[in-house]
Amino acid sequence: MERFKNYINGEWVEPKSDKYFKNINPANIEDVIGEFPESGQEDVNYAVAAAKEAFAEWKKVPAPKRGDIIRKVGDIFARRKDEIAKIMTREMGKPVFETKGDIQEAIDTAYYAASETRRLFGYNAPSELSNKMNMSFRTPIGVVGVITAFNFPIAVPSWKILPAIAAGNTVVYKPSKDVPHAGVMFAEVMEEAGIPKGVFNVVLGKGYMGNMIVEHPDVKVIGFTGSTNVGVKLGEIGGRLNKRISLEMGGKNPQIVMPDANMELALDGVLWGAFGTTGQRCTATSRLIIHKDIYDEFISMLANKASQLKLGSGLDPQTQVGPVIHEAQLNTCIEYCDIALNEGARLVIGGHRATNGDLAKGYFFEPTIFADVTENMRLFKEEVFGPVLAVAKAESFEHAIELANAVDYGLSSSIYTRNVNYAFQAINAIESGITYINAPTIGAEAHMPFGGVKGTGNGHREGGWTVFDIFTEWKTVYIDFSDKLQRAQIDNY
Repeated sequence: MERFKNYINGEWVEPKSDKYFKNINPANIEDVIGEFPESGQEDVNYAVAAAKEAFAEWKKVPAPKRGDIIRKVGDIFARRKDEIAKIMTREMGKPVFETKGDIQEAIDTAYYAASETRRLFGYNAPSELSNKMNMSFRTPIGVVGVITAFNFPIAVPSWKILPAIAAGNTVVYKPSKDVPHAGVMFAEVMEEAGIPKGVFNVVLGKGYMGNMIVEHPDVKVIGFTGSTNVGVKLGEIGGRLNKRISLEMGGKNPQIVMPDANMELALDGVLWGAFGTTGQRCTATSRLIIHKDIYDEFISMLANKASQLKLGSGLDPQTQVGPVIHEAQLNTCIEYCDIALNEGARLVIGGHRATNGDLAKGYFFEPTIFADVTENMRLFKEEVFGPVLAVAKAESFEHAIELANAVDYGLSSSIYTRNVNYAFQAINAIESGITYINAPTIGAEAHMPFGGVKGTGNGHREGGWTVFDIFTEWKTVYIDFSDKLQRAQIDNY
């Protein structure tokens, strides 16, 4: 069995504890991928110390030169896309066509972040005084801790790591314990691209390491993607220690379908949004809100299509839906189905673990649809993170908007309609960071801001130009060439 190592200060090193944990294929629990470091405080301390030392020189490197390395990262991911995609699929389950898209997102992010190193613009403004000039510009902050979930093992880390490094910071990265091999692959790519020692470090281990990174006094910024429960706890620590912390947490994303919508398009949208990545996306379409005039018809059409989805190993080209990540998540799906039935929802299809043939070897759950879900039910309000869709009936457009907003989350949203007035009203009225018109709730693009409102996040936006607001500080400079004392903020009028 292969044994993997941490990547710290430009070297592959064993954990100080000499402890390891096994990582298994969720599509076949008999397939052990390897043993990975169960790191601890000493390993975190070593990685942070390396990153802190490297920051002193890395921040001095001209930003476009940093961009040259980030561009090479994109080139290497592009060259190794097929290879790494299969590694990711074996590790976390989603089909290869999805893991290839995951890597493409990192490629896009690399090229975008590299180009932005020539566009880290500041702002100049006229002074209120004579012979004086005002300017401002971005500066790097220091060591950034990155902590991410399992579902996008390359894409989501890239949204944080590559802009942070492009901006002149150094990084200590802790992948999810469920996808450590992807973290190793990320380090291999960074190393091949020529990242200097200590600028990028990967420390593998269990969930408790997140606290160690957040609490470390030399870690100045945290970029987190994961569950709301964990994110809130890390946010409390970061607030107490006065650290900048970007939180991307849960979602309970609605797709509204109006009677005038293109029905086939809306069906394809909800199938992909609800069951793509086995529903394990923060942007997954977990609530379908259908206007009463088409409610029964649309559910019937959807059930027919969903029942034809092929479950299996993501390495099989025919597979459309892979496994959930582990047994605990499988049990969560089962639990929420029991809750939904007890609260009066109507099971349309699915609702059980899939055990036919080779599916019995993995953590497969049937694509599941519950109808007649009301806003007071837990399935309507709480994130399942699996292939379980809650369907609610809207009496009107206005009621559909009310239902869309009747949860604590606000990440992504969608409406299918040909009515331009409905579309623009929805854009203004839905409480979410992202709204799609005639498209599913998933499908972020690397050059646009990504993030949510309410319980989904704490106001930061990854992706696009806005991500640099997380990883830089503003410095304001006043240059007075009047050769005399001039007093601003004094009544000179």
